[in-house]
Amino acid sequence: MSFLPQEVIRKKRDGQALDGAEIGEFVRGITDGTVSEGQVAALAMAVFFNGMSRDEAVALTLAMRDSGDVLEWPQIDRPIADKHSTGGVGDNVSLMLAPIVAACGAAVPMISGRGLGHTGGTLDKMESIPGYQVMPDNALFSDVVDRIGCAIIGQTGRLAPADKRFYGIRDVTATVESIPLITASILSKKLAAGLQALVLDVKAGNGAFMAEPQAAMALAESLVAVANGAGLSTSAIITDMNEPLASAAGNAVEVANAVEFLTGAHRDKRLEDVTIALAAEMITASGIAADADLGARLAQDALSSGKAAEHFAAMVSALGGPADFMDRYSDHLPAAPIVRDIPAPQDGYVGAIDARKVGLVVVSLGGGRTRPQDPVDPRVGLTQLAALGSKVSAGEPIGRVHAADDAAAERAVQSVRACYDITETIPETSVIVGHVRA
Repeated sequence: MSFLPQEVIRKKRDGQALDGAEIGEFVRGITDGTVSEGQVAALAMAVFFNGMSRDEAVALTLAMRDSGDVLEWPQIDRPIADKHSTGGVGDNVSLMLAPIVAACGAAVPMISGRGLGHTGGTLDKMESIPGYQVMPDNALFSDVVDRIGCAIIGQTGRLAPADKRFYGIRDVTATVESIPLITASILSKKLAAGLQALVLDVKAGNGAFMAEPQAAMALAESLVAVANGAGLSTSAIITDMNEPLASAAGNAVEVANAVEFLTGAHRDKRLEDVTIALAAEMITASGIAADADLGARLAQDALSSGKAAEHFAAMVSALGGPADFMDRYSDHLPAAPIVRDIPAPQDGYVGAIDARKVGLVVVSLGGGRTRPQDPVDPRVGLTQLAALGSKVSAGEPIGRVHAADDAAAERAVQSVRACYDITETIPETSVIVGHVRA
């Protein structure tokens, strides 16, 4: 009998499990357009309410992977590894992580995305570097990964095209928040990149898409189970997003923060903890270290020796950026014309931060998008953000606004002040919430 999309929808609507052939045919229909937008939306809603088994999620992930190109790396004799973050504020980990892991002996073809909602996008950050090519052709991408060990670029339309259409329909039909569909969306693109090892940074907290730790853990467990079921060695770390991860949030300002991290000029403690933890997982999953403790030591060595900074500099230059970027990053990065301190409203300690609203301040400054087609101003953002537990005095800065004009700067100052709760006691904080391993 010929394939009938409505029968697949009916089966899932009634709570039955789909087999691999049915899922494969449906995904082919998503890709070639023979399955209508209404049918895709109906299946998404059926999955939203009835869920999927691990086997179904594996089949969906593999079918979406195979809907386009699947990269291969025959010329590279090192393990191929990458990471994925579920999104946060001040999360520039990728910029340090890729060169650290490359310096330890893995190859990191990091295919990244743009900002989504209140969260920043790695691709937008890299585009603030003059000349840097975020969309190189496959030959240049492959050459840079081979020679230097890492390349941070954007996703081409030929990687998991079924996911692009599926996600677009989910986005407008209130079916994004389905763990099996999120799982397949994330992993199909990572599997299409030809990886051998993957580590996931799943965020929990007021600045995360999965605010509750239990929901973040459920997503992490699904991702790890499905990825390993699809043959990709994967682990996950649950990390706290109840405050910005770095002391900077924006695009050029986060690149500057990353350069200072790599060179040792300045390292935010929470950011370092997360970066080293993720690097340790990647290095271990790649077979370079026997366990995470050794992986962490290797990562720290790559950082302290300057090798990670050398890899980042070489990557930037190879992809069209300035050859002297690490030495003169402040000259090369675009700077906002207005810089204004954010005064603390009273004496005390930073007791709570609304990280999501901090991210939205960056968006309102022009550093993010309210629509996919919106341009991004790389100059704007926030720096020197006070972390949870910091002691502050009334009138002293708890951060600094970088804005395009005076009016935007004043609005941002007031908005960030409203995101901070100053208390008389020091809050307890922990950045690594948990681990999920196969």
